Amino acid sequence: MFKGSYVALVTPMNDDGSIDKQSLKTLVDFHIQNGTHGIVAVGTTGESATLPMDEHIDVVKQVVACADGKIPVIAGTGANSTEEAVFLSENIAPLGVEGFLSVVPYYNKPQQRGLIAHFSAVADATDLPVLLYNVPSRTVLDMTTDTVLALSEHPKIVGLKDATGNLDRLKEAKSVLPHDFVILSGDDATGCKFMCNGGDGVISVTANIVPDKMSKMCEAAFDGANALAAEIDTSIAALHDELFIESNPVIPKWALYKMGLIKRPHMRLPLVLPELINQETIEKRLFDLGLLQ
Repeated sequence: MFKGSYVALVTPMNDDGSIDKQSLKTLVDFHIQNGTHGIVAVGTTGESATLPMDEHIDVVKQVVACADGKIPVIAGTGANSTEEAVFLSENIAPLGVEGFLSVVPYYNKPQQRGLIAHFSAVADATDLPVLLYNVPSRTVLDMTTDTVLALSEHPKIVGLKDATGNLDRLKEAKSVLPHDFVILSGDDATGCKFMCNGGDGVISVTANIVPDKMSKMCEAAFDGANALAAEIDTSIAALHDELFIESNPVIPKWALYKMGLIKRPHMRLPLVLPELINQETIEKRLFDLGLLQ
């Protein structure tokens, strides 16, 4: 369950801010055709923070319909309000998703015992499995391994997306967590080493652009072909970095627009289009990778 390359899917939008459902289908088809192991719909890369709840639910519904059972879909249902996270989980559960990805509440900075109460409430809301998401660079709060261990006792909490980029945290987690507790990387720059050291996969921003390379890298790592995994990773290492030269998903959306996979690079305010120099940087990288003519 939840192993391999899961794409943190962007949410394509029209210039008026409405959801571009045609481009959404194009993206899902792109991932099916290129070996992505699963999709995370409306996670933080999908601009969950600026989608109202009805629209959030509708986008997940559209992704599930486009996937049509050909690729598993996890729904992002995180929020800094426990009530909102529970509402999203309850209303998305019947749509056909495989589980939920729930981020550490941002801005509030709850205590660790508050995190336990928050995620337990989300897990209690439905019968579907929950993946925890720790990304202190965005939430300004680090969920400790002790907290993850306490939450792992809940039968519905089955894994963790760790975006710290700290491989020592993986070693620490694996030493104390149940052997079947899923641990996924949320940091593309260290994702290959993460998997080669026992991680179960990656929820990837880079997979938006090069899904075939990310899935093959994961498969090589799982097969014990660490040298091949590292070779693939090296070929896209610069892309890992350059996709984050502005706040995610600004650069990934621009890249997908230039690749012709989405019709517009629009984002919800307060995010805006990338600076010209950064547009040129990512376009050069896409050209070097053979993704632009």
